[in-house]
Amino acid sequence: MARFHRLRVAEVDRLTEDAVALTLTVPPDLRQEYRHAPGQHLALRRPGDGPEIRRTYSICSPAPAPGGDGPRTLRVGVRLVEGGAFSTYALKQIAVGDALDVMTPAGRFTLEPAAGLYAAVVGGSGITPVMSICTTLLEREPDARFCLIRSDRTAASTMFLEEVADLKDRFPERFQLVTVLSREEQQAGLPSGRLDRERLTRLLPALVPVDDVAGWFLCGPFGLVQGAERALRGLGVRRSRIHEEIFHVDDGSGTAGTMPAPSATGPSAATRSTLTARLDGRSGSWPVREGESLLEAVLRNRSDAPYACKGGVCGTCRAYLVTGEVHMDRNFALEPEETDAGYVLACQSHPTTERVELDFDR
Repeated sequence: MARFHRLRVAEVDRLTEDAVALTLTVPPDLRQEYRHAPGQHLALRRPGDGPEIRRTYSICSPAPAPGGDGPRTLRVGVRLVEGGAFSTYALKQIAVGDALDVMTPAGRFTLEPAAGLYAAVVGGSGITPVMSICTTLLEREPDARFCLIRSDRTAASTMFLEEVADLKDRFPERFQLVTVLSREEQQAGLPSGRLDRERLTRLLPALVPVDDVAGWFLCGPFGLVQGAERALRGLGVRRSRIHEEIFHVDDGSGTAGTMPAPSATGPSAATRSTLTARLDGRSGSWPVREGESLLEAVLRNRSDAPYACKGGVCGTCRAYLVTGEVHMDRNFALEPEETDAGYVLACQSHPTTERVELDFDR
């Protein structure tokens, strides 16, 4: 069960003009709770008496080795979002010694280190979870190789530039780096421009033996991830080998990633619908008000329900649909095999049957 604990900020490292890395100290009694797989994320909450603000940020530090007492520190990357309440606070106010409420790790954009060839296509701050995935893999598995294809606007806006260069120095035979700048020409390497579907379709086979890649990790803005997935599918890559995490969805993304509309004959999300939810071993049943999501119905009665973005992106509110049917407004977090298995995003789900049951513990 996800829980918040208060952690102290040990370091604030300026990565670019609009991005910082926060290092958080994990006390000994909490290290087991903060054990994480490479690629997972944390929800951060600003302490205080005002309106609650929480946001999700990926862990960029390597995952702790199996066994042991867990991580002593956790490091996350934060990029400024225009008008973003938490990112503005992080870049302009957070200082060493401050305390933040930090949820225990979550997320399924992960890789269990194993021998083989792996690759990632990332854009902007999408490098953050891949830093943890790539570093953990190369440090733990001597028979693993990794190809990182990253897209950034300019060299000055590139997050973790030194850390990626260090990986290249440490693992020159096993780590391949390809950098593309969309708004700046490089003295060497690929021409500038966006990595869209057409360009990736031509580029990827020239960089790696596509059929030999055991796992593809796509992370960044929706357009980049969608284009990369379509390019890979067009090249014959099985969907099960493609893993995605969206960092930003433009308002104009249309219906991409959404679920089918609910049946017009089903009951509306009014008091005619009753939600039963199991959370942290306890169950309760409550009416669902007209227009509200299942997460909102739970939060009215259980403030400890897990969530972060409420936008269908982070997957923190994932729950198993035990009975009933729901309509999800959008889904940018769950893999097809998860939805096929019965999982939904509570923040995006509205009941279309008179009774719905969710299990947050499964």
